[in-house]
Amino acid sequence: MKKLLYISLMLVFSIVQTSQSQSVVGKWKTIDDESGEAKSVVEIYEQDGKVYGKVITIFDKTKEKNLCDKCEGDKKNKPVKGMVILEGAKKNGSSWEGGTILDPTKGKVYKCTLSLENKDKLKLRGYVGISLLGRTQYWERVK
Repeated sequence: MKKLLYISLMLVFSIVQTSQSQSVVGKWKTIDDESGEAKSVVEIYEQDGKVYGKVITIFDKTKEKNLCDKCEGDKKNKPVKGMVILEGAKKNGSSWEGGTILDPTKGKVYKCTLSLENKDKLKLRGYVGISLLGRTQYWERVK
């Protein structure tokens, strides 16, 4: 009986630890939801309890030095490579919410939510107003 209780407790602790260790932090290959094409690598990092994402690689070498000419504010005419495009999402249960995502090709900022489909697949939903009006992309973890 004690052995069964011990095994049950170890199983519960390992499940809890695994679910808590899953995080969006890391490098992600962005996949365009319209073309299915890999566009860039975004590094997601945590700062002050919120997550942010910075473009670190652009796959199309002809666009590698592009500026965000359609952006507004402090990002206008700044290089897309190195730019923070994901800002301020905070963990809420199994998702990250309350942040924004910038589409540098359109210069538009959208509200966003992030969630893990599995440890190597990130679901990112960008939307205007309510979450029904938006687009979803699935990013792949870079190993």
